[in-house]
Amino acid sequence: MATVTKLNLKAEAVESGDRHGRDSENEAEQNVAVAATSDSKTKRVVVELGNGSQVIYMPKFLGYDQSWDYLEYLNKNIPWKRPTIRVFGRSCVQPRDSCYVASEGLPQLVYSGYEPHAYSWDEFPPLKDILDSVHKALPGSHFNSLLLNRYKGGDDYVGWHADDEKLYGPTPEIASFSFGCEREFLLKKRPDKTPQGKTSSGEPPKKRLKKVCSPDQHSFVLKHGSLLVMRGYTQRDWLHSVPKRVKADSVRINLTFRRVL
Repeated sequence: MATVTKLNLKAEAVESGDRHGRDSENEAEQNVAVAATSDSKTKRVVVELGNGSQVIYMPKFLGYDQSWDYLEYLNKNIPWKRPTIRVFGRSCVQPRDSCYVASEGLPQLVYSGYEPHAYSWDEFPPLKDILDSVHKALPGSHFNSLLLNRYKGGDDYVGWHADDEKLYGPTPEIASFSFGCEREFLLKKRPDKTPQGKTSSGEPPKKRLKKVCSPDQHSFVLKHGSLLVMRGYTQRDWLHSVPKRVKADSVRINLTFRRVL
């Protein structure tokens, strides 16, 4: 069984020769309690979640200045929208801005009762450049859609969910790019459900999801210019979120690349 994992990794922790690297690596070794490996050459940390689920984290995927250039472009040029969605049967304003980009001819994306307009890759050339860099880093990947989210501050968030829509297939690979303000990304194991729709403990699923002391949780601090990849059965077996944070007082933009089948 996986145990609680906290990966508050600074990029220097996976770079050899950095003056802070040794201390950061020691801290990481104390906090990581699952099968995890790091590669100083590619600056990536691989976390095996078990049962065919895997997370790859690259804290310094893009350089600092280049990442700021992308952040400025995305913040000013993407046609951001804060739509009304339905959650637990109620209509509410989505607590973040979003935009959807997809290749021509794909099935329409629908989530929480909202059907976003699909923009073309050609309308935003820098997104095509970012996509090319992701494809080079992840051989064999073929992403054809992109969901962008903008968090204006600590009150913007995304609740517990899984990207398990049928149009992504049973084992979707999702690459998540982060620019701007650092935010915490949480993973937690899906609760086991009985045929009656309750967890094995007898608690309603909604109540169970609010707990923070589960033995199957993982936390990543997503840094400016970082890339996090979820693979295998992560969407089937795990939930993820970006919670509210009072100290997150500046803009964060997140790009999640997916493949629609």
